Amino acid sequence: MTERKPFAITVQDLVARGRDQIPAELITSTHLIYNSPAALAFNSPGAQGFGVKRAGLAIPGSVMILIGPGCCGRNTTILSEMGGYSDRFFFYIMDETDIVTGRHLKKMPQAVCEVVDSLPEKPSVVMVCMTCVDALLGTDMERVCRKAEQAAGLPVVPCYMYALTREGRKPPMVDVRRAVYSLLEKEPRQRRTVNLLGYFAPLQDDCEFYDILRSIGFTQINEISRCADFAAYKAMSRANVNFVLNPESRLAAQDLEKRLGIPSIELTRLYQVSQIHKQYQALAKALDVTIDDQVWLEKAQAVVAQMREKYSGTTVAIGEMQNGNAFEMALALTRYGFIVREIYANLGPDDFVYLRHLAELSPETKVYSNLSPSMLYYEGDEASIDVTIGKDAAYYHEQAAHLHWDEDIQPFGYAGVVSLLKRLEEVLLERKKR
Repeated sequence: MTERKPFAITVQDLVARGRDQIPAELITSTHLIYNSPAALAFNSPGAQGFGVKRAGLAIPGSVMILIGPGCCGRNTTILSEMGGYSDRFFFYIMDETDIVTGRHLKKMPQAVCEVVDSLPEKPSVVMVCMTCVDALLGTDMERVCRKAEQAAGLPVVPCYMYALTREGRKPPMVDVRRAVYSLLEKEPRQRRTVNLLGYFAPLQDDCEFYDILRSIGFTQINEISRCADFAAYKAMSRANVNFVLNPESRLAAQDLEKRLGIPSIELTRLYQVSQIHKQYQALAKALDVTIDDQVWLEKAQAVVAQMREKYSGTTVAIGEMQNGNAFEMALALTRYGFIVREIYANLGPDDFVYLRHLAELSPETKVYSNLSPSMLYYEGDEASIDVTIGKDAAYYHEQAAHLHWDEDIQPFGYAGVVSLLKRLEEVLLERKKR
């Protein structure tokens, strides 16, 4: 009988194949999708973190109507209650006749009006969240929302939760970011005002990026999660520049530049201290300013040195269900003395910039895909893992110390590195006590 094993490939072999020959097993659009823990991987942002449904409520004073069959509504209703925003969430249940005939579309203006009239205060906007059913029906949601907007007398914005589009140019979490900034209208730009785009929760309070921006003259730093009200949200249209901190916000930034004339600069969340420094210096050059990050650089370097001395040789498995790029994080931790044995993540061409360096330092590190059907055969006994990062990695190594690293508050910059390493030490010490 043929021995069944999960598909795995070393980073050395991946680099040898090149970015144009990524194995099909690591590309989700090329095969059937294993449903556990892939189901966890796909749905977890709705339970913890931000999925499309919760993200659509990022606009202050907004409410959402989800249009879908009962299965979608049940899941979402439970999650909205757990998240404490059930008073802003409504559900239109599609029955079989709706699905076959599309009659629900004629009812949408009335549904929006009923929701608005039921609230003690008029919402700033109604987000209409569509499921895969309307994707298959080919619904013109822009037209439906315009009719609802005329009937209700307030903005009604489509918000697409089409899982079917996740392999395309505008997957759900990309398009919802464009949607939540679509209400911004052109206003005179203010030279000292900037927007941080990328996440629906703020950066950690001690992130040095705030101080750096203030030191180079930006006095007003906007994040949608820190907007106290709808007026504060609308004021984001006055920004002189958008800083894109997550590639999923790239489309939103392009839309804002096209509509409002706000240029953007993209930064990357990194866990390599040296690369963070290079990125800040590149930003300084782009803005024609001087950025002095020495204090934060030295603090992060000191923490790295302490962790290397204490935990060099500690074995790690890294998943993709965490606040970071799994391959970049693997490279960072390898450079800090950890041994990264396994990575569970889908692979794209852009990840090869990290893989090439990782292959030089840790060529035998194995890469798996959470969504590969072959993961049914993963037993987790081939390697001894001391600590996992990400819930998906924890799923495979129950005996290890676990760092989920998926909180809403976003790590970034040197502060993110320090927080990650300190949390790693905490979970390792907790494991020793067990």
